[in-house]
Amino acid sequence: MDPDMLFHAASRLAMLGWLALALSPLAPRATQAVATTVPLVLSAGYAALILVSWAGAPGGFGSLADVMRLFTAPTVALAGWVHYLAFDLLVGAWEARTARREGLPHVLLLPCLVLTFLFGPAGLLLFLSIRAARQTVLPRELEA
Repeated sequence: MDPDMLFHAASRLAMLGWLALALSPLAPRATQAVATTVPLVLSAGYAALILVSWAGAPGGFGSLADVMRLFTAPTVALAGWVHYLAFDLLVGAWEARTARREGLPHVLLLPCLVLTFLFGPAGLLLFLSIRAARQTVLPRELEA
């Protein structure tokens, strides 16, 4: 299959997962099924891409220049993209599950999901910061 077609297919599949997370209060169980299945499918696609392209790829992980050279191979760059899609969505699904379990309002989760979708670790940092702030403030409010 053409790398551009795989890029678009993987990106659309990931968007399905993110849409499910954004709408998770409407159907929490279905959301978790989608948000768990999609990263698994993407992970399988990633593994397949690595299997078929890694051996002949230029570069490596020894330096920034080697990493840059590694990503000049279209299938390796695609594998890197699918890696991001799978892991960011997995983190988003964890955020949604954790927010629901801890009673975090969905309106506070949504910016975390958007940031996790766009900038991965920055969204996780926001989510963890909101959780920490809530855990610090709520016990004090209960004591008053």
